[in-house]
Amino acid sequence: MESPQTILIVDDSRVSRLMARQYILSMHADWVIEEAGTGEEALDKVKTFTPNLVLMDVNMPGMGGLAAAEQMRKLLPTARISLLTANVQTATRNRASELGIGFMEKPITEARIAQLIAPLETQP
Repeated sequence: MESPQTILIVDDSRVSRLMARQYILSMHADWVIEEAGTGEEALDKVKTFTPNLVLMDVNMPGMGGLAAAEQMRKLLPTARISLLTANVQTATRNRASELGIGFMEKPITEARIAQLIAPLETQP
């Protein structure tokens, strides 16, 4: 039996986290979803568990998502990290690409979440 995937949703918007959680669980009820409201909280969480996927908002109070993703990349070099953001500036996209981090535009939709989690569905 394969173990469920673990996903960390990082967004200062509780509504965005809830939507992403609901979309994921509607497709995979056994997956484990962790949440963080800030970049700092996300970095604390990944010290205690290793997510299979991190969905990271960019614009958050305190440490922004890009800085948090950069730190997380050092802690979890092989983790799948994707920015999920309304900030579609070219500089943000380019930096994400340099870090090997995915990029998905908001708003969060079921189709976008399905696209982000698709690679996990084939992993044991």
